[in-house]
Amino acid sequence: MRRWGDRKDAVRVRDLDAMHMLMPLFFLSRCDNEAYISERIDLTAINAYLEDIRDKDPEYKYNMFQIIVTAVLKAITLRPKMNRFIANKIMYERNTVSASFIIKKMFTDEAEEGIAFVYAKPEDTLESIHNEIKRQVMSNKDKSPEQKGEKDPTSAVMDVLCRLPHFVLKMIFALLRFLDRRGLVPDPLIETDPQRASVMFSNLGSIKLNSGYHHLSNWGTNSLFVIIGEKKLRPYYDAEGNITMKDSVDIGITVDERIGDGYYFAKTLRLIRKLLQDPSLLERPLGEEIEY
Repeated sequence: MRRWGDRKDAVRVRDLDAMHMLMPLFFLSRCDNEAYISERIDLTAINAYLEDIRDKDPEYKYNMFQIIVTAVLKAITLRPKMNRFIANKIMYERNTVSASFIIKKMFTDEAEEGIAFVYAKPEDTLESIHNEIKRQVMSNKDKSPEQKGEKDPTSAVMDVLCRLPHFVLKMIFALLRFLDRRGLVPDPLIETDPQRASVMFSNLGSIKLNSGYHHLSNWGTNSLFVIIGEKKLRPYYDAEGNITMKDSVDIGITVDERIGDGYYFAKTLRLIRKLLQDPSLLERPLGEEIEY
């Protein structure tokens, strides 16, 4: 039940220790509290798993990106502090678990971008997350020529705002920032805003770029950003110093360090690593606990 001090999208965290209660008062900006975590994933297990299920959906094949998205969503579901954010100097925990990413409609300089927003439930599995990503990606490809120019609600609103005089825009955005800090921005303006997801992804590997780190934003509530780089063969060394070339991918994670501590982040990463080393675990519901 919603209590005084809660937001429509989150509940206020009331059982904080003194340090985490005071941190938002000392360190005000999300962008000034970015912590960076890098991880290199051996893709041997993922490649073998994808080979086993390659015929499961011939129309829209399962891929590495979907596995990583599902693994991170499961980690957030099981590790709820990763679903927190700070707004107006107060710590909140979201009511939902979600992921967002940008869809490039065509790989050309002029092609527009769309926004995918996936809400995850505890009963979801890799299959249901795959189906939802497929639905959103295919909906852009399957549009008629008349529909191709249609925008998602957030983009449509931005197009309208850009037609206004600049001084009017400044006043509107001053009001929006005030409302944003308090969780009062009207839903039609932000229903597909990627900066309000539990985690935002960028699959740089799809455009042949290496992994890096993406900044967080003081707009919205996103506290976690995951960059996925290009798959490459890289050397791995065993205990005797022998080298084996393995298919791998680098992942860069940016997190608001105020929402947890180093141990919590490290244990969360250990869970993600476990899931990526055995993707069959993602066939179980996101809310089902596993040993790691």
